[in-house]
Amino acid sequence: MQKKTKSLLEELQAYGDTRDISHVIENRASNVIASAIYLIELMQKHYPSDKAELLERKLLSAIKSKDQARFAKSLRKKNED
Repeated sequence: MQKKTKSLLEELQAYGDTRDISHVIENRASNVIASAIYLIELMQKHYPSDKAELLERKLLSAIKSKDQARFAKSLRKKNED
């Protein structure tokens, strides 16, 4: 049974390696965008409009600058206010 499991895992790995990278990128991008939209809607629901707008800008800025900590710091600062 161990041999079959290993063979199955190897087959799955081989399948993943042969997939078209553009499909992988498209799928991941769709997931990230959907999550970001949900997050923005959640911020709009739980914060006043001015704070939600500022957090949305900080989120987009953190993504552009590839700095995960930037948004977290802004959120902590807004929660302290």
